[in-house]
Amino acid sequence: MVCLWFPGGSWTAALAVILMMLSPPLALGRDTRPGFLMQPKSECHFYNGTQRVRFLERYIYNREEFVRFDSDVGEYRAVTELGRPDAEYWNRQQDILERRRRVDTYCRHNYGVIESFTVRRRAEPKVTVYPAKTQPLQRHNLLVCSVNGFYPGSIEVKWLRNGREEEAAVVSSTGLIRNGDWTFQTLVMLETVPQSGEVYTCQVEHPSRTSPVSVEWSEQPSKPHAVPPTREGTLLSPQRQVSPLPSRVFICSVFSCPSAQSLGVALW
Repeated sequence: MVCLWFPGGSWTAALAVILMMLSPPLALGRDTRPGFLMQPKSECHFYNGTQRVRFLERYIYNREEFVRFDSDVGEYRAVTELGRPDAEYWNRQQDILERRRRVDTYCRHNYGVIESFTVRRRAEPKVTVYPAKTQPLQRHNLLVCSVNGFYPGSIEVKWLRNGREEEAAVVSSTGLIRNGDWTFQTLVMLETVPQSGEVYTCQVEHPSRTSPVSVEWSEQPSKPHAVPPTREGTLLSPQRQVSPLPSRVFICSVFSCPSAQSLGVALW
């Protein structure tokens, strides 16, 4: 506890001094030192299940690894000169044998515990195909193959045109994107100029399926909606309007009538 006594002074002066002492620039110094971060990391590397297992115990100081234990080597090794004293000291300790056993007591044991909901977990991909823009035929466009909700992350996506893989075309991808719920998604785009009659296929291969998923897309030329006219004209109902119109509005196309009133058409 710090006590301040100001003989004959006011309490405001004492309060001002206390606030000055507690302010960060004075309490910590204006030239504050940067933070220091020490990170120990334990890693298990599995090859072909648990047929071969490697255990690493890594020590990282300010984002730079300086010493590690490697079960393949059987002792600590300095990664930088900073870690040499630690490696020499730890290698003289008896518990070095305990580090060697962690391949079984730590890595293989945990593999058996989490294998059912990690290694064996499967979630099938959901595939959709759509053009990036609504363009007429024979115009440059970008076809997007959206693959979502799959696990694990190993996946292969191909574009085919009329049954043949598009090898020379420009294909781009977003790469794997984590959804945050143990599933992934990715977008694979194909630059092309769609022609009439061509069929594009997005083919996806994933460990969750025994056969590939194929989703087709083709651009069909739009045909005008022909409505046979009558002597009095054609009345289009709101459901058949081509463009959005306000409610309670009808279109009357008159060909040979003197006036709309003679047809009995009510206009709102």
